[in-house]
Formats: sequence, C-alpha cells, structure tokens
Amino acid sequence: MAQRFAFGPFILDVARGTLTSDGAAVAIGQRGMRILKALLDAQGGVVGKNELMQLAWPGLVVEDSNLSVQIAALRRQLGPAAGGVDWIVTVPRAGYRLVGAIAVEDATLAPVQPSPADRGGRPSVAVLPFATLSDDPSQDYFADGVTEDIIAALTRFRWFSVVGRNASHVYKLRPVDAITAARELGVRYALEGAVRRAGPRLRVSARLSDAAGGHCLWADHVDIDMADVFTVQDTIARQVVGAIEPELLQREGGLAAHRRAGAVTAWDLVAQGAWHFHHVTEPTHWRARELFRQAAQIDSESTEAHLWLGRVNAGLVAYGWSTDTGSDLREGRQAAVRAVELDDKSPYAHYALAIVSVYGESFDTAIRAAEQAIELSPGFALGHLVHGMARLFSGDAPAAIESLQRGLELNRHDPQNFIWLNVLALAQLFDGRPEAGLRTAVAALKVRPAWRPSAQVAAACCAALERIDEARQWRGQLSVLPAPRGDALQPLWHSQPRWAEAMQRLLQAPPAPAGRDDAG
Repeated sequence: MAQRFAFGPFILDVARGTLTSDGAAVAIGQRGMRILKALLDAQGGVVGKNELMQLAWPGLVVEDSNLSVQIAALRRQLGPAAGGVDWIVTVPRAGYRLVGAIAVEDATLAPVQPSPADRGGRPSVAVLPFATLSDDPSQDYFADGVTEDIIAALTRFRWFSVVGRNASHVYKLRPVDAITAARELGVRYALEGAVRRAGPRLRVSARLSDAAGGHCLWADHVDIDMADVFTVQDTIARQVVGAIEPELLQREGGLAAHRRAGAVTAWDLVAQGAWHFHHVTEPTHWRARELFRQAAQIDSESTEAHLWLGRVNAGLVAYGWSTDTGSDLREGRQAAVRAVELDDKSPYAHYALAIVSVYGESFDTAIRAAEQAIELSPGFALGHLVHGMARLFSGDAPAAIESLQRGLELNRHDPQNFIWLNVLALAQLFDGRPEAGLRTAVAALKVRPAWRPSAQVAAACCAALERIDEARQWRGQLSVLPAPRGDALQPLWHSQPRWAEAMQRLLQAPPAPAGRDDAG
C-alpha cells in the first residue's frame, strides 16, 4: 500500500505523485517531491544534506547550492506554517526538518479520470517536464523550476484546465510516455520544451502540440541573460505562457466553429464567438455578439460569456460599427461587471471591464481593472495593453509606452496588434520620440496594411521630424486608404485636446517649397 501524508492544509499522495493544499493542486518538480517525501518520512526528525542530495540526484555528484535552491523553491511553494515560520527548517551543520504534525495513512492508487470539461467542453493542457540539454546535471533543477512556473502561470487563465497540476503522474513521465498518458486522459494539448545554457545566456525552447495527433501548433524560443534564478524562471514562464495562451484560444474557436449544431454548449458558443471576434470585421463582430448573447442565455453563470459580451460591445464602439453607442457601452459594462462578480480571479473579466471603461471614458476604473488583471496574471498581454491604452488616454504617455511595449512583447501575433501598435506609436510621438513612433506605425501597417490611422501617425511623425517629403508621401497614401467608419481613438482626442490639436497641426503641415528637399 502506498502512503499519503497530511500536514497543515497539505496532502502528499505518493502513489499519484500529487501535492494538494485544501484540495487545490500545488505544482512541485520531481526533485522537490523526493525531498518533501524524505522530510515527511522523518516525522519531524532531521534529514541530512547528503541523504537529501542522494535522493534528489541519485547517482550524481552535485554541489550543495543545488539543494539550497530546491529547498528555497519548496519553501516558496508551501508558504508559511502556523505562526509565520517556514515549514522546512534549517538545522545548522545537520540538515533540514519539517515542522508541525504529520499524519500518515495508506492509500490505494485509483485511476485519474478526465473531468467532464476535458471530455468535450473546455480544453485542457498537459505541461510536460522541460528537458535539460546540458552535460551539467546541476542545471536540472532549473528546468524543473521552469516547468513548475509555467504550470502555475497557465492555471491563472481560467478558461482551460492544466492537467500537469491535477495529474502529476503524467507530469513526471518521460515526454514520449507523457504524451501517450495525456492522450489517454483526454487532454487536448501538450506543452513540452527544453532548457540550454551557454555561459551567462539561457535558451528555453517550447512546443505546443495537439495531443491527439501530435501535430505542432506553435513553437518558439526565449533567450535571456542569467540573473537571480527565480526572476529568470518567472520571466521565461510569462513569455512562454503569454505566447501560447492566444494560440489555444484561436485554435479552440476554430474547432468550435466546425462542431455539429446539436452538440453545441455554452462554451462552444463562446469559442465560436471568439473566433469570429478575432477576424476584426463588422459582420464578424456582430455575429460574435449574437453568439456571446446566446451563450449567456444558455448559461447565465458563464464568466466567459459575459466577459466576451463586454469585449465585443467595446469593439463595436471602438471601430465605429455601433448603431447605439450609449446602449452598447451600457450592455458591455453590465456584462463585464457581471463577469467579475462571477469570477474575480479571472484576468479576462477584469480586462473586459477595463476596455469597456476606456471607451466609456472612465479611465480611473480602466486603470484599476487593468492593474488587477496584471496582478492576477503577470503574463497576461491584454492586461498590459489595455493598461497602456488607459494611461495614454488619461494623458500619461511615458507610462503608456512601458505597458504597451510589455504587452506586445508577450503577445507578438495577436490579430488586433495593429490597434495596440497604433496606440504605442501615438504615445511615442506625444512623448517626444517621433522616430520611434514612425517605426511603430510602420509595424502596425505590416499587420493591417489598409489601416488609415497608422498611416496618419506615420505622416505626423515625419512632419515632427521635419522630413517633409516623407510626410507628403504618407499624406498621399491617405487619399487612397479607406476611411474607417469610426475613430478608435475618439476617447483620446476628447480627453486630451492639446494632443488632438498637435496631431491636426502635424497632418496639415504645409508642403515643402518648390525645389526644396529634406537636406535643404
């Protein structure tokens, strides 16, 4: 019979290889699991450093610092015990021990079944152990830490489940076996990767696959300088998660859009609506709103239905497609507030409230909601982006630049990045950095070549730089680009009239005199 340990709010199930706190899974790596079990086996007694190192790194010779890092990570994951002390106490010149009462019982290994959501509703993701592509075994702990941090970061996105936390026996297997086990559990996606270190530089490669067919859906790598180990792990986790989460959303929307009508659920309607929403056209936005309304009617407790209803109403207003701005903003705000009430831990819900508040010109509310979204999920690109927009619209260009750049770094491939790039270009222009603004406006036009507002910003930046011929060329392009029905920047011009006037002056700058060139 296998053992199950209980201490404080935690239960360590040896058979399943899981650690839970008040029923919620806690992600710890294989070495962390071995160290914790050894401390629990000792029933409050001291376990020597050499013994712990042999258990965590069997057959390998590693330095004491590796054990120190693992112990620090465990302390961070367990948090404080009663009285504010650490669960794991250092005994000088002896080793470590676990404080508090420990209960032990036998437990049989029951098979872990997929949740109802995993069988046909919301998607689920298995995060497989990241490999260490190095001959130095002391780097294994870092790969474990990256895996754990990615699992923790993904769980903050509450519209899908992360099986790596709830089925640690999958997480502990070799990747090839883990993908097979994940498939048997009904998991839809698998994330795997590797860590390679060269001197002070790290490269973390990641790959997102369809667990059923093994097809690669996304792959990329992150290069970063080594610094504090936990800071590096957090940075990598934010960048990887910030990249794959939108890929999952778009993939789910496409799948839902092709499901049989008789099998449609509220979640299917939300996913279909999101798929239409990301096409960013007037017909697809109207269709998306219809689907989100239907989802909210089917399931009035669906956080996702309400938050997406908030988002799409803000979009209809922003792009000038709304036929009743006041009514659409009211519906959007009510839906977003309802989403926050249903799940105040959802970063998307707070984002929905932020974006609706921006177009309702309630910038303080928008900033607070965006900040809450970022606190809940530091790798949530949309949280940083809407924070930047709200900061710019409230008149703070430098703060806007910082947030917008962060959001764009986290999510380089969002279909609506032409909007965020356009806002960033304006922030750079109004911060006295027209050269940077010009580069950003051109980047926005690469995403949406016919987006007239970006060409306007490019023309204004050239005029600010006194590059008259280039400004004239950009103004010439404006005559052939279609004018959008609405102005997504209307709240900015309304709240910051000095910038609106400056923009008009730059766009109306006189052409160069005959015979003059940029050098003249």
